[in-house]
Amino acid sequence: QVQLAESGGGLVQAGDSLRLSCTASGFSLSTYIMAWFRQAPGKEREFVARIMKTVPIAYYATPEEGRFTVSRDNAENAVYLRINSLRPEDTAVYYCAAERVAGSQTFWGQGTQVTVSS
Repeated sequence: QVQLAESGGGLVQAGDSLRLSCTASGFSLSTYIMAWFRQAPGKEREFVARIMKTVPIAYYATPEEGRFTVSRDNAENAVYLRINSLRPEDTAVYYCAAERVAGSQTFWGQGTQVTVSS
């Protein structure tokens, strides 16, 4: 069964850091571009970061901030998102997605909730 499972979310304070994990089962992550999205309450899902398949090239929605770092470990069949200096506006459900083509999601995880208190 093909599945993506996110973990690592929780309730944190502003200024804290988190590392979210996304592990795959039923398929190999190494053959997919991997992306992170988030959806805040009352808002549409938005792109956060993307990392290419076999080379550590990453793209970010807000690269100028420098708070997000996406990485992957194909041997572990996992992808990660580290968020530094968390802000209340980062509160959202964070999703990982597997993409055969950048921008076209093939598989989605169920999401992990991140709540940042001020």
